[in-house]
Amino acid sequence: MEFSEVEPDESCVCGGCNDRRRARLLAARSGHGPACGARRAAVLLAAIGGVLGSGTAATAVAAPGTDTGPQIPGSPQGEVSGLYGEDGPSQRALTAQPATTRAEIMRRAQTWVDRKVPYSMGSYWSDGYRQDCSGFVSMAWGLGSSQTTWTLPNFAERISKDDLQPGDALIYNNPADPEGGSHAVLFGGWVDAAHTKYTALEQTRPSTTKRATPYAYWSHAASYLPYRYKGLSQPMPVPDGADAFPGTDKFGPGKVNPYVTRLGTMLVERGAARFYHEGPSPDWGEADRKATEAFQLAQGWRGAEADGYPGKDTWDLLVRHKGKDIPPAAGAPSPPPPQQAPAFPGADRFGPGQVNDSVLQLGQQLVKKGFGGAYREGPSRDWGEADRLNVQAFQRAQGWTGAEADGYPGPHTWRLLFS
Repeated sequence: MEFSEVEPDESCVCGGCNDRRRARLLAARSGHGPACGARRAAVLLAAIGGVLGSGTAATAVAAPGTDTGPQIPGSPQGEVSGLYGEDGPSQRALTAQPATTRAEIMRRAQTWVDRKVPYSMGSYWSDGYRQDCSGFVSMAWGLGSSQTTWTLPNFAERISKDDLQPGDALIYNNPADPEGGSHAVLFGGWVDAAHTKYTALEQTRPSTTKRATPYAYWSHAASYLPYRYKGLSQPMPVPDGADAFPGTDKFGPGKVNPYVTRLGTMLVERGAARFYHEGPSPDWGEADRKATEAFQLAQGWRGAEADGYPGKDTWDLLVRHKGKDIPPAAGAPSPPPPQQAPAFPGADRFGPGQVNDSVLQLGQQLVKKGFGGAYREGPSRDWGEADRLNVQAFQRAQGWTGAEADGYPGPHTWRLLFS
């Protein structure tokens, strides 16, 4: 019997491709042989299973005393699963592509940011999605299942950097380390006109984060690929000159037009997300009226001026990003008062060989701000390379480069970090 080399399809989640990926990764990590030998072994196992008539790959039984090596997961960031980790959902539930809108994607993503959902590859949040990077994107896209960085592309189409819009994703798959080296982030919009930085919403340690990020990411930038969810509802085109108020006859019961979508999208950006259960759409509904009313009330208007139907004044404030945002719902916790930054202890407190409480205070604040990724055991009083890398990540998030992002805190870094 003769076997040829078979490279597993990285986007396929079938048992055969998973087995071949396991064999390849096991050989690469253990050093017991080249990856091609592992692939031959995986194909041989599959073939033996077929000869035996079982219809599935045969299970290899190790001889007594044989080291079988680490157990390599079939896919990164946990296995593909249904909501709440259900391991037996229907194939339809795992491959469905429910329709959604960009506004709804961003609204769902923001809920995890606001709640600071803790990162975990093995836990599921109250909405049923796994609390890792691919589970976060699955949740934002509304897939109804927790996918992995390897399977998310099955629900999307490749796009170019220039085509990126809020709600799209950037995905990096690392065949050499799928469990710890792959990642996915949600694109939230460009930060600068040159398109060198964007707002990334991502599930990372210690919790969901929203921050300015260099394109395409802090590391492995060339390997991140942009994707657009296939189930994205195509918005109706808005005519040229849409910034001008289209008239009161475009809004109200029974009205269906792109201006209604535009109104809802602008209202969501101003704090009205809680009124929309499925996101703004071309169909006028009670959610649009309540959201408009909330915005009008936020301006201090009353009576007929706050009837929930947009007039020229309401429209102009929204288009020009003027006026007051919609406040949180009654009963929502008030935002904490601004934190007073402690006095900068001095640059000489940080660097190789330094051991003091200021180093610990710095590290704890970096973790609190979501920049503790380089710590393996958490911050301590001893300055180390992990401290420098985390400080540098924070500095780069501010758009700084060169000497301004050297990883050593100065007064400006300290003040921003504790603000």
